[in-house]
This record gives sequence, C-alpha cells and structure tokens, in this order.
Amino acid sequence: MRYKYLTIILLLYSYGLSAQTLVLRPDSTLSTQVELSEIVITASKNETKLKELPASVSVIPMKSITANEITSLSQLGTLSPNFVMPEYGSKLTSPVYIRGIGSRINNPSIGLYVDNVPYFEKSAFEFDFFDLERIEILRGPQGTLYGRNSMGGLINIVTRSPLNYQGANLSVSAATYGSYRLRGGGYMKLNDKLAVSLSGNYLHNDGFYENKFLNQKVDKLNSFGFRNKIVYQASGKFTVENVASIDNSKQGGYPYALYNVETQTDGDVSYNQPSSYDRLMFSDALNFKYTAANWELTNTVSYQYIDDIQKIDQDFTPDSLYFIKQLQTQQMVANELMVKSRGNSRYSWLFGAFGFMQGSESDVDVNTYKIKLWYLKTYDADVTGVAFFHQSTFKVTDNLSVTGGLRFDYETSGLHYKYRSTKANIELPRTDTIYPDMKDHIFLPKLALNYKFNHVSVYASYTWGYKPGGFNTTFERPEDLKFKNEKSNNYEVGAKASLFSLLYADLALFYTKLKDQQIYRTTLSGRGAYLENAGVSENKGIEVTLKSSPVRGFEAMVAYGYTYSKILKYEKDAVTNYNNNFTQYIPRHTLAIQATQTLLFNKSSFIDQIKLNVLYNQNGLLYWDLENNLNKRAYRLIETPYRTLSAKVSFIKGNVQFDIWGKNLLNADYHSFLFEALGNTYIQKGKPMQLGVNVLVKF
Repeated sequence: MRYKYLTIILLLYSYGLSAQTLVLRPDSTLSTQVELSEIVITASKNETKLKELPASVSVIPMKSITANEITSLSQLGTLSPNFVMPEYGSKLTSPVYIRGIGSRINNPSIGLYVDNVPYFEKSAFEFDFFDLERIEILRGPQGTLYGRNSMGGLINIVTRSPLNYQGANLSVSAATYGSYRLRGGGYMKLNDKLAVSLSGNYLHNDGFYENKFLNQKVDKLNSFGFRNKIVYQASGKFTVENVASIDNSKQGGYPYALYNVETQTDGDVSYNQPSSYDRLMFSDALNFKYTAANWELTNTVSYQYIDDIQKIDQDFTPDSLYFIKQLQTQQMVANELMVKSRGNSRYSWLFGAFGFMQGSESDVDVNTYKIKLWYLKTYDADVTGVAFFHQSTFKVTDNLSVTGGLRFDYETSGLHYKYRSTKANIELPRTDTIYPDMKDHIFLPKLALNYKFNHVSVYASYTWGYKPGGFNTTFERPEDLKFKNEKSNNYEVGAKASLFSLLYADLALFYTKLKDQQIYRTTLSGRGAYLENAGVSENKGIEVTLKSSPVRGFEAMVAYGYTYSKILKYEKDAVTNYNNNFTQYIPRHTLAIQATQTLLFNKSSFIDQIKLNVLYNQNGLLYWDLENNLNKRAYRLIETPYRTLSAKVSFIKGNVQFDIWGKNLLNADYHSFLFEALGNTYIQKGKPMQLGVNVLVKF
C-alpha cells in the first residue's frame, strides 16, 4: 500500500516537471528559501540577521507552515532538526525536547514566546496555529537573554501584523476522521497611525482512536481561538502595540492501550470511564517602543490566564480502579524593560530587566475504588522572579566580532499544601502545611565569536543553561517533595553559508554537560510521577540544514539532527544506578527532506498556479524507559526508526486556492508514547494516514 501512494506522488511530481517546460513563466513574486539568510531574528533582541547570529537557528516562514499543514507546536519537529514534541494524549502534557533536553512534567526546559508573551507552563504549549507570520527556533541554551526555562532552546512565534499585511482571508478545511476547520482574518490600516487586525480559528475532530470498551472515539476535539492586534504609531519614534488572544478547547483523552512487553504487541484502547481535558487560555501583551537616532527603548508587560480541568481513568482498563479529576487555575504577569543601541557602529549593546509573578491553584481529586480510599490534594503555589541582563557585540575587524553577555536571575517559590482523605467513608486526619520558600539565584554568562569571509560565517560559543528547582505536586516520600535546579555548560561551533543565492547551508556541532538533570520518575505506587535530580549527563551531536532553489519555482530543504544523550552518573542507592544509560524519549536522529515545485501558467489559462509539496521524515531509535531494559527483561522498550510521508497539491486561480493534502501517506505504524504505571506498560499509537482538502479565499 505504501508504494502505491509513493508512486502517485512521484507521477504527480513528474507531470509537474514536464508541464513546467511548456507553461512556466517568469514571476518575481516567487520567493526562495535561501533568502532566509537575510531574515532578521527577532528572538535575538538586537535585530541580528540569521546568517550573522552565532547560534543554530531554524526559521519556518508562513509559506512552509501552510505548505506542510503545520497546525500546532507538536508538528514542528517535521521541519526542524533535533526538535521532538511527542504526543502524550492531551494538551495538558506537552513537553518539548531540543538536543535531548526537555522535561515531561513541571516547568518546561524550552522557552516559548508568542508575540512577546512568555509561556511558562507546558499546559499552554499545544494550541491551534493560525494567523502566523513565522516561527523561530533557537537551539541550545538561551539563558543570557531569556533566563529560566530556556535551557534547551527557545521557540519564538510571531503572528501577522496589520502594519505589514492588509486584506482579509477565509479558509475552510475538511479531512478524514471527521476533521473540520474554519479560519479567517482581517487586517487593515485605519489611517497613517492606526492599524488593527482580528483573526479566528475553529477546529473539530471526531477522533483518531476508538475506545473498544465504550464503543466510542476517545480523543474527540473541539477548539476555537481569536486574536486581536492593535498597533498605534503616535509618531515616527513612538509605537504602542497590544496583542490579545483567547484559546478554548474541549478534548477527549487518553488513547492509551496495554502493551505486552514479552510479545511486543499492542492491545486495544479499552477502559470504562471517559477521560477528557478542557482548557481556557487568555493572554495579552502591551508593548511600548521609543526609537531614537542611536538607541531604542522597549517595555513589554504581559498577562496570561489558564483555567483547565483534567479527568482521567488512570488504570486505563475496563475495571474501576483509579479515577482522577484535576482542576487548575494559573495566572502570570511579566514585564521586560530593555534599552539597546541602533545603527552600524562597531560596538552594539543592550541592557534589560525582567520580572514576573506566577500563581497557581490546583485540586487533585482521586478515587481508588477497590480499597474505598478517596483523597483530595490542594496546592496553592506561587513563584516570583527578577532578572537583569546585558549583552555586547564588538566588531574587532570588519570580519570578526565578539559577543559577550551576562544575566543574573533570582527567584523564590512557595507552596501551601492541603490533604483530605476518607477510607470507607470515614474521614482521616487532615494535613495543612505551608512549606518554607525555595530560593534560587544564578549568573548566566555567554561568549561567542563570529568570523565572516566571502559568503560564509563561522562561529564558536560558550553558554550556560539553567532551569530552576521547585516542588513536586506528586510525592509519596518526604525526600521527593523538592528537586534542585538543573545547570548546563554548552559548547558549540558552527558555520553558515549562502552560495550564489542558490544554496543556504547551516551546520552546528554541540556538546552539553548537565549537572543535576531533572529526571522524570514514577512513584512507588505507580499512581503519579515526580522529578528527581540525576548526577551528571551529557548531550552531543550535530545539526545540518540545507536549503536550495536551483531553478525558479523549485525549492528543496534537508534538515538532519543527531543527538547522543547519555546519563554519566545517576545512582539511586547502593544497588540501583543508571550510569551510562541513554536518556529516555530522545530519538538518536531526526531527518526531514522537503521539495516544493511551483508551476506558473499563462494568464489566459484556466488556472494561475499549481504547487506541489512533498515532505519526508524519519525518526531514529529511542528508549522509552530510563533503565534501557525494563525490569531486566529480554525485550528492551525501544522505538525503532520509522518514516512518514506527507504531500500537498494546491491549485490557485486569482484569490482562490484549492488544496488536496495527506499526512502519513505511508501509514507508518509507530508509537508516539510509551510509559509504565501500576505494574503495566501502556502505549499510544501514532496517528494514521489522514487525507483532506482546503479552500482559501483572499479578499
């Protein structure tokens, strides 16, 4: 079957090449991916061009997002090397791993900013994409400029601005598995000073997986979102921008099935209590910018609110064993003030101050039916932080530049914990504890060299990474209540080249030494998870990105990443240690190969353009368990390499576009997640092949 679909795609592609020789016409509007070298990376905070930035970076423009039907953060790994975001069954748990660094629970190890709003909670990471301009992915620690939770890298999402884009659009999509999507937006300049935009998105999906016991789909989804952007330019020097967005989703979950370790076979999703995750999220950012001749001042104040509820049959079997309901409310206020130099002088600089306050309240309601135990855990947690940072770049010569930076981070976190329980309807003694605040502070230095010659830039950098410690919300032993901060030293060398406007190449080699890495562990009872600190770990690898446009209308991209992630020292006790074991959840390599062909027809033709896009992905071997050999059994819990293929054909006439697309056309059979709980092993299968169509109208 897989060869059938591959043959169809190759035939379409061959037809496109032959058609091109007959009807292709010049068109200056065609932009190529190699022009990415001239893009300014806003996440650098000092308007550095991609080619001149001493870091490994992926820039995913809007056209690549739409061409590959990228609809959420979890799908970015199809275009970026060493980027992994497994699907864990709901939007609540959405960890990102870059270069082998990530965190499945608690605070993320990867920073996420959307229109200057910091997302400090992983439960906010997975949201529907719409209205995007581009996505910037910076790999490696970004602690000097971003501090906490950017230990493995940073994702910066920029949405469309009504200053740069005017008009309106509306798109309707339908796909197999009962998927329907409606998207639209309007962008306008009301006058020379004021511009506004409003965009929205609605998504429905019947679900990909069936609960055999309940005879219904387990992962049904309904979600909608809106974004409003207002930009006011009071003068040529002063600009005010406000971006407000809301996201609401009601999601079924979790498509977990029993996995037989001995026979290595998958069971069916089959449990008796419906599970779900509902989330309401609101964010707003108000940005002030004043531009003078030689310097610029910006201040961004942001707010984020999350209200969610999780219901989960935690044993995932037809028996009534454990059922959990978790309600959570989170609020975060942050402010960043920054002043930086402008112009092309040999010395450029920036200074900044950042502060935030984050509070959360959560109730965890647990029923253990067979032993007639009910308990309610209540957490009232707060985190406050402040930071000061500086970065300077000095051009020693026209070709050589030196960048140095330093950040000081200080934060304090507190926890008020309450516990109520009943056994056989008899109330047990209560617990009400206010724990002493945890305090963290650290200096985060950075040093980088960049040398340019002809069309090539080479760089070397040394950076520190940092992730704060905190309180575990699930613990069964007093020593598991807290976990320490995690630190890293990162060494990186790389090169970027733009050759004859035909090829853009980006190469990076990295080595990261981690101390006190925060490791995900399952509680002794199997009814929860917590973080504890390992001793010493290391990650090393390579990233290669090639983009080429050898002829007008054709573009190609190859992105390859290799990560060797290993725990050097992690001894739990005199008997158990994980020394020299591979880190779990990290594929050994990632590969993406993309090709896009655009055919332009004569104006008298019934159609203006046909675009064909093909994307091939491969993920390498990974370990699902820290032991690398579960319970010393004969069969390792590993995921062998697997391959996926996606394609899209677009027909364009004037302001109307019609798309036919498919994902996982090879219908690859793989696991997107595997874990242990309650003495069992569970899996979540990867999504099957999906086919769909879109209609887009621009006004």
